[in-house]
Amino acid sequence: MKLPGISRRTFLQQAAWAGVGTSLLPSLAFRHHEVGSLKFGLVTYEWAKSWDLPTLIANCEKTNVLGVELRTQHQHGVEVSLTKAQREEVKKRFQDSPVTCLGYGSNFEYHSPDPAVLQENIAQTKAYIQLCHEIGATGIKVKPNYLPPEVSRSKTTAQIAESLNEVGKFAQDFGQQIRVEVHGQHTQELPVMKEIFDQVTESNVKICWNCNNEDLLPPGLTQNFDSVKKWFGDTVHVREFNSGNYPYPELFKLFTSMNYNGWILLEARTNPTDKIAALREQLELFQDLVNQATAT
Repeated sequence: MKLPGISRRTFLQQAAWAGVGTSLLPSLAFRHHEVGSLKFGLVTYEWAKSWDLPTLIANCEKTNVLGVELRTQHQHGVEVSLTKAQREEVKKRFQDSPVTCLGYGSNFEYHSPDPAVLQENIAQTKAYIQLCHEIGATGIKVKPNYLPPEVSRSKTTAQIAESLNEVGKFAQDFGQQIRVEVHGQHTQELPVMKEIFDQVTESNVKICWNCNNEDLLPPGLTQNFDSVKKWFGDTVHVREFNSGNYPYPELFKLFTSMNYNGWILLEARTNPTDKIAALREQLELFQDLVNQATAT
């Protein structure tokens, strides 16, 4: 029934538009689970770290969690060691599915006072930017991770910003976003992130909100959120909605009030036996949170 030369993603969309997606293809009728402009996806952190790429895509399809950030050194095996043909195969796998490959979750960081270490992180970032482009993704996640005590805070934040500007400028030629995760000792505090981004000049370098306890430090979630929201990119990291005490209802109100248009990506920390059931449960909780946020 699939027409030659038409990808599975295109075929499914056309079938749905024609009104036959659910009647003729009940197992293949997918849509992004989004409420308003928020979409729910997955980071291959704990729950998906042992899934190879075909399994990852299949499990995302099963659960209708149709966006994924590929975390480094996981079983999916999407690394710069892939040949050109292998990169094309990764791209095709996503093109032929309803699952969006958002990009790569790296551990590259730019705070080291050692010039050789810093340059290696920058060089590796650039290599993975090219990988993201060649597999059809849209960005790479990086992070600040520390403020070395032997170096002044202002010098380190300036170095991080300068590095982000360098990789951001490089990424523009490949149509990629640099997603800077709010992460690391001291650097995950929002005033530090603001200090970094006050020095960022490249428009494709963005903040990836990370739902840390430090978000709640004085002056509080709302003011910390507002201090950096103008730099938000198209991804947000969350943990399990029914674990811990992070104020997700308040956070979702903040996102919906600014008409945020992006992906809320689950970066799970627990280890449930049935990952598929757990992922479906998180999707339901996501939908409830957005509905609550938009109802008031």
